[in-house]
This record gives sequence, structure tokens and C-alpha cells, in this order.
Amino acid sequence: MTQPIAPMIIRGQVITDNLIEVGGRGGDLAFLTPDAHQYIDKLPLGNPARLADLYTLSFEDILDYAQALGERLDFASNPYLQEACELSYLTAPTTPTMVKGSYMGLRHMLTREAITEAVESTVGIKYLEGWVKQQLIDGTELETRCFGARTLHIVAGNATSLSLLTIIRNMVLRSDAIIKAPSNDPFTALAIARTMVDMAPDHPLTRHLSVAYWKGGDQAFEQRLYQPQNLEKIVAWGGYASMKHVTQYIQPGLELISLDPKRSASIIGKGTFASEASMREAAVRLAMDIGALNQKGCVCARVVYVQSGTDEAGLAQLNTFGRYVYDAMHTLPNTLSTVPKRYDPNLKAHVDALRLDDEWYQVIGGKDGEGAIICSQIPEPVSFATLLDDRTANLVPVDELSEVMDAVDSYTQTVGIYPESIKDELKDILPLYGAQRIVSLGYAAAMKWAAPQDSIEPLRRMGKWISNQIASPETSPAPWLRPSI
Repeated sequence: MTQPIAPMIIRGQVITDNLIEVGGRGGDLAFLTPDAHQYIDKLPLGNPARLADLYTLSFEDILDYAQALGERLDFASNPYLQEACELSYLTAPTTPTMVKGSYMGLRHMLTREAITEAVESTVGIKYLEGWVKQQLIDGTELETRCFGARTLHIVAGNATSLSLLTIIRNMVLRSDAIIKAPSNDPFTALAIARTMVDMAPDHPLTRHLSVAYWKGGDQAFEQRLYQPQNLEKIVAWGGYASMKHVTQYIQPGLELISLDPKRSASIIGKGTFASEASMREAAVRLAMDIGALNQKGCVCARVVYVQSGTDEAGLAQLNTFGRYVYDAMHTLPNTLSTVPKRYDPNLKAHVDALRLDDEWYQVIGGKDGEGAIICSQIPEPVSFATLLDDRTANLVPVDELSEVMDAVDSYTQTVGIYPESIKDELKDILPLYGAQRIVSLGYAAAMKWAAPQDSIEPLRRMGKWISNQIASPETSPAPWLRPSI
């Protein structure tokens, strides 16, 4: 079989020269890609004045481009997406039906309505289109505008949509992007970029996107690229080690926007147990929050606090609920969740060990690596809670909702809550402990790009916010006319 090639895209140019062999994550695929060292001088935009062509575009022009791109990202007719999907079966952390489903959904992210909503509710379109004026109380006239930046994006590979989201954010901000393709998804951003090149090779939006693959941690390469004369911002998704690595390059003039690893949890209130119907509904919703992306996303529930009570009757309710969740997990659509690709052997060893301790834990499933629900019989999570993955969650009984707060910290991203009626009791308290996103149970993976993320607004952070103060002694007090002391 001929080795696949992952080209390099530099601002409309498709490069397939100077190929070297590299391996995707997991070791299931080796592919060829241009040696990034050979193109280190071409990857940076260089002169920031070259961003000026993006300012010949209106926001409507950008929407026109996005809409046209969306039409061309129809999976059934796009050979680049089809090839990327096939290759991603080997590199992605998820299974083929989930990978294909994600590719089929990409074009829906490019509707005019969705992009307009996300931009208006975060940056504000008027700040991208021109200078927004206001009169300050001292008479100063203040103008503010959001400009684009030269940005490197170190994209996560656990969801194909993240590459397209990065490209959309780059377009609306009128920025220049270099996307470092991740080892577990080296093909998605390339497929989108190649579609853009075919569609409009000389369009400013095409000519301000570059996609390249290089091995993370290549300091000889990164020390040359990660410099303020080349970049103004680095947007980094990734794990603890990769985040620690990239921070060594941060210096004055080069900002890091960190979308770092998080853990998510769920809270099941006592009202869940008011009826069989509500227990069943909560079980399906929780199964979704555990099983989505096969639990590969930060948004996925891992430890679940259940207000069942800790007495004998409460534990019986908990264990029944755990069975309902396990059963519901196996009814999820195969585009959202499946039996995991590879069940972590270290995790399985921990889970299997708990089966011998049925006084303290009830383990439902997991014998065949399909995922498991661990019902603690004490109000404490399992000792290996940070390892929970591959559709394996821990249900922890509590008597009062206040007991959950000790488990929430700055690593807590999403908290799914059921029933909805207890949200008002929790939504003003959870953020004080560190929770960053509160959702209705079952909707953890339904990320809304119009909303903040990781307690910041990434789109606002990715832009450069520039002010222009207009003042004269006739309108504003002149500092130089102040009396001396």
C-alpha cells in the first residue's frame, strides 16, 4: 500500500516536496509530510502589514465565503474529506462510525446564522467592522476596534470540529493562522484547507491559512517559529505536558491562550428518584454525557454525584440507577458513542480489582471493555477517578448537594445537572469553587460556540483590541495644564 501524504498548506500553496515519514498517534499509521524545517522561513507571515488585504473584506463577504465553503464540505461529494475520514479511522481516538459522523456534520458549522450568532454574542460584529465610538465622562471621545493577529493554533485532535472551528474563528477575526495539525487528527484541517484552495486560491481568507504537521517538542524548529516577530498569539489545546512545554516560549509580545485539559462531572438531585420515569430520563441523559465522544472530551462526565442518600435504601436506588445508565449507554447512536476503540488496560485493571470488593463498590459491566458504571457504596469517588475514560464513570452517593462542592475545583469544566429545578440552587455557587460551564444533563457535548469556553471568551482573546483616544483642551482636561504643587 502506498503511504498517504499529508501536504503542507502555506497561504494557498499546496506543498508535497521534501517529504519525511512520520507516525500518527497510536502507531497504526505512518504517513509522509513535508519536513517543516525546510519551510521555517515561509510559514510565518512576516510583515504584519500583509494582513491588510483582509480589511478589504466586509463581514458579509466573510459570510459569503463561509457559506460557499460549507457547500463544498458536503461529505458525499468532497474527496478530501472522504480521504481524511478513511485515514482518521486509524489515528482518531474514536471509532469509525463516530469519525464519519463528525465529518458529515462539519458543513453545518458554516451557516450564516450560526457564525453571526457566535460573533455577535462574543466580540460584537461592529467591533470587527470598524471603530466603535463612545463619549467618556471627562469629554474624551474613545474609539475601539478589534483587529486580527498573527496566530499559531495548536489544535486538539479529539474532535474533528475543532479544526474547522479554528478556521472559522480565524476568518471572522481577519487573522493569519498557522495550524499545527495534531498527531491524532493530522488530516482534517488539511482537507478543509485544500477545499479552500480549490474553491478560491487567491482569496484573502484562503491566503491567510497555513496548515503543517511537525512533531511536538521539536525545540530546534519551535524556537525559531515561536518568536514575537513571527507570531503575536499562540492558542494551545492540549494536555498537561504539552501546555508546560509551550509556556517556555512565552515572552513579551507573544501571548498564550490556553485551552488546557479539564475534567467534568454531573449532579443528580433527589428529585430524580420521585418516579421511575424521571429515573429513566436522567439515566439516558447521563449516559449521553458519559458516552459522548467515548468520553474523550473534557466535557464528558466522569464522577457523578447522586443525591440518592447513603443509607441502605439510598444505595439500592443508586445501584438501580447505575444499571439504568449502563443499559442506556448501549442505546446511544453509533455516531455519538460505541464500544471504545481500545479500552485502557490500566483502567481495566483498576475496575476489575473493584469487583472483588463488593462491600464498597458495585461494578456494572466493563468485563468486555465496553465501558462500566461503578457505584460507590460510600460517599467518596474511586481512588483512580482521574483515570476514568472509555465510557467508565463513577456514581457517588451523597445526602446533601453541599457535599459536592469539595469535589469542584479549577479543573472542573462542565457540570451537568438534573433535574433542572436544582440549577437555581447551584449556578451561583458552583463557579465560586471553579466550575466553568453548567448545562442541563445530557447536553454536555452540545458545545455552543456563542458561549464562553473554559471561563474565557476565546474569540475575544484571539483578537487585538485597539483604542483611539480623541481629546483636546476644549473637550477634556489637559494634563499639562494642571497646577504644580
